[in-house]
Amino acid sequence: MAGALRAETLWVETFAGLRVDQFRRLLKAVRERGGDGTLQGRPWSLPLAERVLVVAVYYRTNLTMRQLGPLFGVSSSTVCRVVQKLGPLLALEPVARPADAADRLWIVDGTLVPVRDRRVGSSSRNYRFSANVQVIVDADTRLVIAVARPVPGTTADAHAWRVSGLAEHCQGVTVLADGAYLNCGMVTPHRKRPRRTLLPGEEADNAAHRTVRARVEHVIGRMKNYKILRDCRQHGDGLHHAVQAVAHMHNLALAS
Repeated sequence: MAGALRAETLWVETFAGLRVDQFRRLLKAVRERGGDGTLQGRPWSLPLAERVLVVAVYYRTNLTMRQLGPLFGVSSSTVCRVVQKLGPLLALEPVARPADAADRLWIVDGTLVPVRDRRVGSSSRNYRFSANVQVIVDADTRLVIAVARPVPGTTADAHAWRVSGLAEHCQGVTVLADGAYLNCGMVTPHRKRPRRTLLPGEEADNAAHRTVRARVEHVIGRMKNYKILRDCRQHGDGLHHAVQAVAHMHNLALAS
Protein backbone atom coordinates (compact mmCIF):
# COMPACT_ATOMS: atom_id res chain seq x y z
CA MET A 1 0.00 0.00 0.00
CA ALA A 2 2.80 2.43 0.91
CA GLY A 3 4.61 1.62 -2.33
CA ALA A 4 1.47 2.23 -4.37
CA LEU A 5 0.96 5.59 -2.62
CA ARG A 6 4.54 6.64 -3.35
CA ALA A 7 4.11 5.62 -6.99
CA GLU A 8 0.88 7.63 -7.24
CA THR A 9 2.58 10.68 -5.70
CA LEU A 10 5.53 10.38 -8.07
CA TRP A 11 3.34 10.12 -11.16
CA VAL A 12 1.05 12.98 -10.20
CA GLU A 13 3.74 15.42 -9.08
CA THR A 14 6.25 14.60 -11.81
CA PHE A 15 4.01 14.30 -14.84
CA ALA A 16 0.94 16.37 -13.96
CA GLY A 17 2.63 19.22 -12.06
CA LEU A 18 0.15 18.93 -9.15
CA ARG A 19 0.40 17.67 -5.60
CA VAL A 20 -1.74 14.65 -4.76
CA ASP A 21 -4.26 16.75 -2.78
CA GLN A 22 -4.57 19.19 -5.69
CA PHE A 23 -5.04 16.33 -8.12
CA ARG A 24 -7.80 14.92 -5.92
CA ARG A 25 -9.62 18.25 -6.07
CA LEU A 26 -9.36 18.11 -9.85
CA LEU A 27 -10.66 14.55 -9.80
CA LYS A 28 -13.59 15.59 -7.61
CA ALA A 29 -14.53 18.37 -10.06
CA VAL A 30 -14.46 15.95 -13.00
CA ARG A 31 -16.55 13.37 -11.12
CA GLU A 32 -19.16 16.00 -10.20
CA ARG A 33 -19.42 16.96 -13.88
CA GLY A 34 -20.28 13.42 -14.88
CA GLY A 35 -16.85 12.16 -15.85
CA ASP A 36 -17.38 8.76 -14.26
CA GLY A 37 -19.89 7.66 -16.90
CA THR A 38 -19.13 5.14 -19.63
CA LEU A 39 -18.70 5.88 -23.32
CA GLN A 40 -21.99 4.73 -24.97
CA GLY A 41 -22.27 1.75 -22.66
CA ARG A 42 -18.70 0.61 -23.23
CA PRO A 43 -16.75 0.26 -19.96
CA TRP A 44 -13.47 2.09 -19.62
CA SER A 45 -10.29 0.05 -19.26
CA LEU A 46 -8.93 2.60 -16.73
CA PRO A 47 -10.52 3.93 -13.54
CA LEU A 48 -11.52 7.59 -13.47
CA ALA A 49 -8.45 8.71 -11.49
CA GLU A 50 -6.10 7.24 -14.09
CA ARG A 51 -8.13 8.71 -16.95
CA VAL A 52 -7.91 12.18 -15.42
CA LEU A 53 -4.18 11.61 -14.95
CA VAL A 54 -3.88 10.66 -18.62
CA VAL A 55 -5.39 14.01 -19.65
CA ALA A 56 -3.27 15.99 -17.17
CA VAL A 57 -0.08 14.27 -18.34
CA TYR A 58 -1.07 14.80 -21.96
CA TYR A 59 -1.49 18.53 -21.42
CA ARG A 60 1.63 18.83 -19.26
CA THR A 61 4.06 16.89 -21.47
CA ASN A 62 2.42 17.11 -24.92
CA LEU A 63 3.49 13.52 -25.58
CA THR A 64 1.76 11.91 -28.53
CA MET A 65 -1.06 9.48 -27.86
CA ARG A 66 1.09 6.64 -29.18
CA GLN A 67 3.67 7.51 -26.53
CA LEU A 68 1.14 7.85 -23.72
CA GLY A 69 -0.64 4.57 -24.45
CA PRO A 70 2.20 2.25 -23.31
CA LEU A 71 2.77 4.37 -20.17
CA PHE A 72 -0.77 3.57 -19.00
CA GLY A 73 -1.04 0.13 -20.59
CA VAL A 74 -3.76 1.08 -23.09
CA SER A 75 -3.99 1.70 -26.79
CA SER A 76 -3.49 5.10 -28.42
CA SER A 77 -7.14 5.08 -29.49
CA THR A 78 -8.16 4.73 -25.82
CA VAL A 79 -5.98 7.71 -24.93
CA CYS A 80 -7.67 9.68 -27.71
CA ARG A 81 -11.15 8.83 -26.41
CA VAL A 82 -10.15 9.71 -22.85
CA VAL A 83 -8.79 13.13 -23.89
CA GLN A 84 -11.85 13.91 -26.01
CA LYS A 85 -14.27 12.82 -23.26
CA LEU A 86 -12.60 14.30 -20.18
CA GLY A 87 -10.78 17.31 -21.66
CA PRO A 88 -13.88 19.55 -21.59
CA LEU A 89 -14.66 18.42 -18.00
CA LEU A 90 -11.35 19.80 -16.72
CA ALA A 91 -12.43 23.31 -17.73
CA LEU A 92 -12.01 26.34 -15.49
CA GLU A 93 -15.08 27.11 -13.38
CA PRO A 94 -17.01 30.19 -14.59
CA VAL A 95 -16.27 33.16 -12.35
CA ALA A 96 -19.19 35.24 -11.14
CA ARG A 97 -18.88 38.94 -10.48
CA PRO A 98 -17.09 39.29 -7.11
CA ALA A 99 -18.87 40.98 -4.23
CA ASP A 100 -15.94 43.40 -3.81
CA ALA A 101 -15.73 44.13 -7.54
CA ALA A 102 -15.03 47.82 -7.02
CA ASP A 103 -11.88 46.95 -5.05
CA ARG A 104 -10.56 44.28 -7.42
CA LEU A 105 -7.88 44.75 -10.05
CA TRP A 106 -7.75 42.38 -13.01
CA ILE A 107 -5.26 42.26 -15.86
CA VAL A 108 -5.87 41.08 -19.42
CA ASP A 109 -3.43 40.08 -22.12
CA GLY A 110 -3.36 37.93 -25.21
CA THR A 111 -0.92 35.15 -25.98
CA LEU A 112 -0.14 33.26 -29.16
CA VAL A 113 -0.43 29.47 -29.05
CA PRO A 114 1.05 27.54 -32.01
CA VAL A 115 -1.57 25.21 -33.50
CA ARG A 116 -1.72 22.61 -36.24
CA ASP A 117 -5.37 23.27 -37.12
CA ARG A 118 -5.37 25.95 -39.80
CA ARG A 119 -9.08 26.56 -39.31
CA VAL A 120 -8.27 27.85 -35.81
CA GLY A 121 -4.93 29.55 -36.35
CA SER A 122 -3.32 31.73 -38.97
CA SER A 123 0.24 32.65 -39.91
CA SER A 124 1.08 35.33 -37.35
CA ARG A 125 4.01 37.51 -36.39
CA ASN A 126 6.03 34.57 -35.05
CA TYR A 127 5.91 32.97 -38.54
CA ARG A 128 3.95 29.99 -37.24
CA PHE A 129 0.30 29.11 -37.44
CA SER A 130 -0.95 30.42 -34.11
CA ALA A 131 -4.13 31.28 -32.27
CA ASN A 132 -4.69 34.34 -30.09
CA VAL A 133 -6.04 33.50 -26.63
CA GLN A 134 -7.17 36.24 -24.24
CA VAL A 135 -6.48 35.64 -20.54
CA ILE A 136 -7.81 37.55 -17.52
CA VAL A 137 -5.82 37.32 -14.28
CA ASP A 138 -6.47 38.66 -10.78
CA ALA A 139 -3.63 41.03 -9.93
CA ASP A 140 -3.58 40.14 -6.22
CA THR A 141 -3.95 36.35 -6.26
CA ARG A 142 -2.56 35.71 -9.78
CA LEU A 143 -5.42 33.29 -10.35
CA VAL A 144 -6.84 32.99 -13.86
CA ILE A 145 -10.33 34.48 -13.92
CA ALA A 146 -11.34 33.53 -17.46
CA VAL A 147 -9.95 32.65 -20.87
CA ALA A 148 -11.54 33.34 -24.22
CA ARG A 149 -12.07 31.03 -27.14
CA PRO A 150 -9.07 31.15 -29.49
CA VAL A 151 -9.15 33.36 -32.57
CA PRO A 152 -6.65 33.44 -35.46
CA GLY A 153 -3.22 34.74 -34.46
CA THR A 154 -3.41 37.68 -36.85
CA THR A 155 -6.33 39.12 -34.87
CA ALA A 156 -5.43 42.31 -33.02
CA ASP A 157 -5.77 42.08 -29.24
CA ALA A 158 -8.40 44.84 -29.12
CA HIS A 159 -10.60 43.05 -31.66
CA ALA A 160 -10.00 39.66 -30.00
CA TRP A 161 -11.18 41.20 -26.73
CA ARG A 162 -14.31 42.71 -28.24
CA VAL A 163 -15.42 39.43 -29.82
CA SER A 164 -14.43 37.29 -26.83
CA GLY A 165 -17.44 38.13 -24.67
CA LEU A 166 -15.18 38.47 -21.63
CA ALA A 167 -16.24 42.07 -20.99
CA GLU A 168 -19.33 40.81 -19.13
CA HIS A 169 -17.04 39.12 -16.58
CA CYS A 170 -15.43 42.50 -15.84
CA GLN A 171 -18.48 44.60 -15.01
CA GLY A 172 -17.54 46.97 -12.18
CA VAL A 173 -13.94 45.68 -12.00
CA THR A 174 -10.91 47.79 -12.90
CA VAL A 175 -9.02 46.06 -15.72
CA LEU A 176 -5.42 46.83 -16.73
CA ALA A 177 -4.15 46.24 -20.25
CA ASP A 178 -1.31 47.30 -22.50
CA GLY A 179 -1.44 49.84 -25.30
CA ALA A 180 -2.99 47.34 -27.71
CA TYR A 181 -6.34 47.71 -25.91
CA LEU A 182 -6.98 51.41 -26.47
CA ASN A 183 -10.64 52.44 -26.42
CA CYS A 184 -11.71 49.12 -24.87
CA GLY A 185 -12.73 50.60 -21.53
CA MET A 186 -9.56 49.52 -19.68
CA VAL A 187 -6.72 51.29 -17.90
CA THR A 188 -3.94 51.55 -20.48
CA PRO A 189 -0.57 53.35 -20.37
CA HIS A 190 -0.20 56.96 -21.46
CA ARG A 191 0.81 57.35 -25.09
CA LYS A 192 3.39 59.75 -26.40
CA ARG A 193 1.94 62.59 -28.40
CA PRO A 194 3.53 63.61 -31.71
CA ARG A 195 6.73 65.58 -31.10
CA ARG A 196 6.03 65.71 -27.36
CA THR A 197 7.49 63.71 -24.52
CA LEU A 198 5.49 62.27 -21.67
CA LEU A 199 5.03 64.43 -18.61
CA PRO A 200 6.94 63.30 -15.48
CA GLY A 201 3.73 62.17 -13.82
CA GLU A 202 2.73 60.18 -16.88
CA GLU A 203 6.11 58.43 -16.97
CA ALA A 204 5.67 57.43 -13.33
CA ASP A 205 2.17 56.15 -14.07
CA ASN A 206 3.48 54.06 -16.96
CA ALA A 207 6.25 52.59 -14.81
CA ALA A 208 3.74 51.56 -12.13
CA HIS A 209 1.43 50.20 -14.83
CA ARG A 210 4.22 48.04 -16.28
CA THR A 211 5.13 46.68 -12.85
CA VAL A 212 1.58 45.50 -12.15
CA ARG A 213 0.82 44.31 -15.67
CA ALA A 214 3.90 42.09 -15.66
CA ARG A 215 1.95 39.70 -13.42
CA VAL A 216 -0.20 38.52 -16.29
CA GLU A 217 2.95 37.77 -18.28
CA HIS A 218 4.23 35.67 -15.38
CA VAL A 219 0.95 33.75 -15.19
CA ILE A 220 0.93 33.06 -18.93
CA GLY A 221 4.54 31.89 -18.66
CA ARG A 222 3.57 29.46 -15.90
CA MET A 223 0.61 28.21 -17.91
CA LYS A 224 2.97 27.43 -20.77
CA ASN A 225 4.81 25.00 -18.53
CA TYR A 226 1.99 22.80 -19.83
CA LYS A 227 3.57 22.10 -23.18
CA ILE A 228 0.25 21.64 -24.95
CA LEU A 229 0.26 25.47 -25.14
CA ARG A 230 3.58 25.47 -26.99
CA ASP A 231 2.42 23.27 -29.85
CA CYS A 232 -1.20 22.14 -29.86
CA ARG A 233 -1.91 19.21 -32.17
CA GLN A 234 -5.61 19.14 -31.28
CA HIS A 235 -8.17 20.18 -33.86
CA GLY A 236 -11.55 21.86 -33.53
CA ASP A 237 -12.31 22.78 -29.91
CA GLY A 238 -9.25 20.90 -28.66
CA LEU A 239 -7.20 24.04 -28.04
CA HIS A 240 -10.04 25.75 -26.18
CA HIS A 241 -10.51 22.72 -23.93
CA ALA A 242 -6.76 22.54 -23.34
CA VAL A 243 -6.48 26.21 -22.33
CA GLN A 244 -9.46 25.89 -19.99
CA ALA A 245 -8.00 22.79 -18.36
CA VAL A 246 -4.54 24.34 -18.02
CA ALA A 247 -6.06 27.43 -16.39
CA HIS A 248 -7.93 25.19 -13.93
CA MET A 249 -4.77 23.22 -13.04
CA HIS A 250 -2.77 26.45 -12.71
CA ASN A 251 -5.33 27.78 -10.23
CA LEU A 252 -5.26 24.53 -8.26
CA ALA A 253 -1.47 24.64 -8.04
CA LEU A 254 -1.46 28.29 -6.98
CA ALA A 255 -4.39 28.41 -4.57
CA SER A 256 -3.10 25.85 -2.07
